Amino acid sequence: MTSFDLGLATLAAFGAGLVNAIAGGGTLLSFPALMAIGLPGVSANVTSTVALWPGYLGATLAQRSDLRGQGHRLWVMLPVGVAGGILGGLLLLHTGERAFRSLVPFLILLASTLLAIQDWVRGWLLRKRGAEAAGSESPMLAAVPVGAAAIYGGYFGAGLSVIILAALGVLLKDTLTRLNALKQSIALAANIGAVFLFVPSGHVVWTAALFMALGAIAGGAIGGRLASRIQPRTLRWSVVAIGVVVGGIYLLR
Repeated sequence: MTSFDLGLATLAAFGAGLVNAIAGGGTLLSFPALMAIGLPGVSANVTSTVALWPGYLGATLAQRSDLRGQGHRLWVMLPVGVAGGILGGLLLLHTGERAFRSLVPFLILLASTLLAIQDWVRGWLLRKRGAEAAGSESPMLAAVPVGAAAIYGGYFGAGLSVIILAALGVLLKDTLTRLNALKQSIALAANIGAVFLFVPSGHVVWTAALFMALGAIAGGAIGGRLASRIQPRTLRWSVVAIGVVVGGIYLLR
């Protein structure tokens, strides 16, 4: 890996960290960048996941006050998230490079679609929260779609937060702010499960991962400071456009 390649990967991770702090979808920057500098698809995906997971930790810590009183949910959801992340990671590691490359354009386009409908999902959940009466809930029932989302997260990850938030909003009764904090914790758990599996897999390009982690942390810190000044919708649609273009290019190859 040349200095230029390393610089490009670090810059992409910086952008991913900044985007994740404001709008989400950072994987749509880091993963294609790693493939562009010549990493195989599986290694690019694994390296991106290992490099970016500290961002999920930062987001979870930033929202920890909204997790108060949700211990009963966390006891159910976090193990499910870790198990789903491990299972998704296993599926990735057992997908051949040729097969995974054939899935790449569809995964990128799916992630772009999920990012594009994020505002719609949030709006729908807010309307649902305002219209429904208080009632009973079942974290165990919610664990089923959350587990499926965590498997997707371990396999690819971009757009994971949208899927988890939609599942939680349908099956749990709480404010969107508190459900968003729970979502961050589950996404962190899924990434920890996947990273635990990826670290000894031999697919991590460690030089790139370490520099990218530093870039992602710096981007997340700056993104957190700029969050009140930048319109998330504008940034989100910019990332969606990049994802659609990149996915289209891979689809045409």
